[in-house]
Parts: sequence; structure tokens; C-alpha cells
Amino acid sequence: MRIPLLKNKGVKILKRALTFTVLTLALSYAFAAFLYFGVHLRWNTLLAQFAGMAYMFIPTLVVVGLQRFAYREPVVSTMGICWRPNKWWVAAWLFPPALAFAALGVSLLLPGVTYDPSLSGMFQRYQHVFPPETVAEMQRQMEAMPLHPLWIALVQGLIAGATINAVFAFGEELGWRGFLLRETAGLGFWRANLLIGFIWGVWHAPLILQGHNYPQHPVAGVFMMIIWCLLLSPLFGFLRLAGKSVLAAALVHGALNGTAALAIMVIAGGSDLTVGVTGLAGFVALAAANVGLWAYERFRERGFLDRLLEQAARPC
Repeated sequence: MRIPLLKNKGVKILKRALTFTVLTLALSYAFAAFLYFGVHLRWNTLLAQFAGMAYMFIPTLVVVGLQRFAYREPVVSTMGICWRPNKWWVAAWLFPPALAFAALGVSLLLPGVTYDPSLSGMFQRYQHVFPPETVAEMQRQMEAMPLHPLWIALVQGLIAGATINAVFAFGEELGWRGFLLRETAGLGFWRANLLIGFIWGVWHAPLILQGHNYPQHPVAGVFMMIIWCLLLSPLFGFLRLAGKSVLAAALVHGALNGTAALAIMVIAGGSDLTVGVTGLAGFVALAAANVGLWAYERFRERGFLDRLLEQAARPC
């Protein structure tokens, strides 16, 4: 398959990837601006949660629009929507809780962070995110649980990750690990995934500025989210390719959204910039995972990841 390229000041930019990126960012930012300035929606409300779910489907809407009306190509067969589960789907499902517990362990090594099984530290953080009555209701529910809430949250997060969360995560992943991964395949595995990670991080900016993920530091959080997506993207990309389907990417994304809170449930101290999956602790865990992926390629066969990436341009 010949991949169309455009030269711009000596840098080769994939034309379809550029078109997708511009349209997705423009529509996403416009939608976020309408919600904020038009209807004055704040992202710590229940209605905002539904708006966030709609936001996640904008990449898919752009992909479908481009494929059907601009490029006159099918969507399902060309975007890697393949239902052939393999062992890497299981790895995709279990990687997020492993990451959460790794970030938890790193968080406990940071100054001023302590183990707190009473969950008081978590509820203190939630005061920056949810209304007081919502936090109080969460406390009452957790106090009534027969097991420690950490283990119940783990089970619930894994179930949600493979079901409802995966559905909404697919709204993003058809764009990132479906369309963009195919269109940037000519860059090679690492460069393609770093480019996707950067775009992915920038796409989150309107949500982050509203307090999503980094409610204590929304401006600094924009840059933190970009770094986080850069670190996460190669791992998601590998699981999507090894799983031979963009559905594997939706699974790992959904499970991550469902289990990320495990990393901050039983600790006190720190801030949203330092602890948790999206904080410095998560960065350390993700960096280690990327080193492991790099070593896996060297141990298996040099260039293995680039050859694996070639399948992203092939129909199911």
C-alpha cells in the first residue's frame, strides 16, 4: 500500500493523518468551547460526564466521515475492527490494573506520601472533583462494603473496562489506533506512536483545563497529559498490533479508565502532579514498561515492531 506523503519544511507529514488531526482537534475544541461558553457546563457535574462520553466519539465520527465521504473506503475492514481474540487481549485487559498498582508502589516512595487504607486521602482528592454531597455519598457506600473497597473497585473496574468503558474508549481508539496508526505506519513503530501520543495529549487539553485528571493544576496538567500520552501510546499501539485489532486497544483503554483510581485509593499526600497513574509515579511506571517493550523487541528480533506495524495498513 502506497502511503501518501506531503513535504513541509523537510518534514514528511502524512496527508490523511494531517487532515484527520486538524478536523478532530477543530471539532473537539469547538464542542468543548460550546459546552463551556455556550451552556456554561462545568466538568465536575453529572451532565459533564455524559458530555465527556460524547467528546470521546468525535475521533470516530471524523474517521467515518473521511472514510465514507472523502476517501470512499470501507470502515470496518480497513480500520482493524477484527473480532479474533488472542492472548494479547487478556494482556490488554490486565495491563491497566498492573500499571495502577505499579504507580501505587512508586507513589509510596515519594516524600510526604503514606499508606492510608482508610481512604481519607482519596476522599480529600475527590473534594476537588465532585460536589461535597457526592463525596459524602461515596464515603457512606464504601463504609457499607463487605470487602475493602480497593478489591471491589478492582473487580468493578475490570468488568467495566471490558464492557461499557470499552465501548466509549472505542470512540477514541478508532481514531488513534485505527486510522492514525494505519496512516502513520510509514514512520516506523516508535515515531508513529509518539506522534499519535502527542496528538492524543493535545486533544485532551480542553478537558484538562476544565479540571479533568489534574483538578489542582489544570494548566500544568495540559503538559502532564501530553507527556502521559506520549508514554502510553507505544504500549497501547503494541497491544493493538499484537492483539491484531483496534478492539484490543479499546479494551486496554477501557480497563485503564476503570482501574486508574486504584493507584490513589489507599494513599495520602502528594498531588495530582506526583501520585497516581497520571502523575509522576505513573510516568515512572510507564517509562519502565516502555523500556521493557524496547528490550522485548531487541531480545526477540530487531525491527520486529516495525514489521508488526505493517499489518495496520492491511484489511482484516
